[in-house]
Amino acid sequence: MREAVEQVAREAREASRALATASGATRDAALLAVADGLVAATERLVAANADDLARAQADGMSTSLQDRLRLDAGRIAAIADAVRDVVALPDPVGQVVRGSTLPNGLRVHQVRRPLGVVGMVYEARPNVTVDAAALCLKSGNAVVLRGGSAARSSNEAIIEVLQDALAATGLPRDAVRTIDAHGRAGVRALLRARGLVDVVIPRGGADLIRTVVETATVPTVETGTGNCHVYVDTAADLDEALAVCVNAKVQRPSTCNAAETVLVHAAVAERFVPRLLRAMHEAGVRLHGDETVQGLAGEVPVEAATEEDWATEYLALELAVGVVPDLGSALDHIRRFSSGHTEAICTRDTRAADRFVAEVDAAGVAVNASTRFTDGGQLGLGAEIGISTQKLHARGPMGLPDLTTTTWVMTGDGHLRS
Repeated sequence: MREAVEQVAREAREASRALATASGATRDAALLAVADGLVAATERLVAANADDLARAQADGMSTSLQDRLRLDAGRIAAIADAVRDVVALPDPVGQVVRGSTLPNGLRVHQVRRPLGVVGMVYEARPNVTVDAAALCLKSGNAVVLRGGSAARSSNEAIIEVLQDALAATGLPRDAVRTIDAHGRAGVRALLRARGLVDVVIPRGGADLIRTVVETATVPTVETGTGNCHVYVDTAADLDEALAVCVNAKVQRPSTCNAAETVLVHAAVAERFVPRLLRAMHEAGVRLHGDETVQGLAGEVPVEAATEEDWATEYLALELAVGVVPDLGSALDHIRRFSSGHTEAICTRDTRAADRFVAEVDAAGVAVNASTRFTDGGQLGLGAEIGISTQKLHARGPMGLPDLTTTTWVMTGDGHLRS
């Protein structure tokens, strides 16, 4: 098993050399061929996806996960459009990050280069197969994909389309590979293919991400887990704060940038908490609250919040609500339970906002705005391969530049160091 996966990685590494030297126009042509190929193969992709859905239903997969797994003509067209959007983004390869001419006349430039081979580990999301491949190809990287057994038929069909598009434009088919056939043992081998794979990016639930980070010897980018908070300050516009809280929780609760806890300053709790609870209850949200929140709940059902509730990434219509005496207490709570994804404050006090931004340790901080804006598309990056919650290399939504490393180029005229 290990030998088979390492061979896949070697072939991907060889292909990465061709990608790194291919022109941006050639890589864009391949991506346009991918988009056209996906649309042309719609009937075949839907049929393969139907096999995955049938197994998912037989295995008792939740309806929300089945929805993520499902492909139809409309979704395939949208995936193809997303690939075309990637084509329109600036090519990061060869971009000069900074440069200067030193006093001795030596010219130095820091230039973006592809990482090489990227491993992607995810589950039950065939759209990620295309997203990851498109972003890696655009940035000059080969990619080895592990999309999980639930989407195996869909991914096999999609990867065939991807490889055919590469071959049609003169790029190596091995630039996109899969190890799905090797199961969980294949994942372990991929995570330990140091020297063949340059970085592994997990994308999925907390258990998957934890397993990858704790198992890998290949460098990893920790992504996605989002125990996000909204703090409603004493100086908040309460109408605006209510809209922000509801959007952050309800707009799409299954995402990593959805709010999981709302903290309310005690000075506005009597005016705000009942409104918040009613609005969330009407939206179908299951509520957990501390003693103060329960005392303000009225007819709205609120369960007693536990330590586990404060620490939970629900990814569902479920929310913990607490009352805090001041901003410092809110910050203490967030430091204890935050996953470092996105934290938000609602306030019209610029000093409170500045303190919150300065003291919160997270990839994204929102002031009078929903946590849902921590997203590559929403932040103007065009696309993302994941949202990094670590601090090295990349943090926050990872766009094309984050799929590159850099090289320092030094150009002289026979310069010698004295």
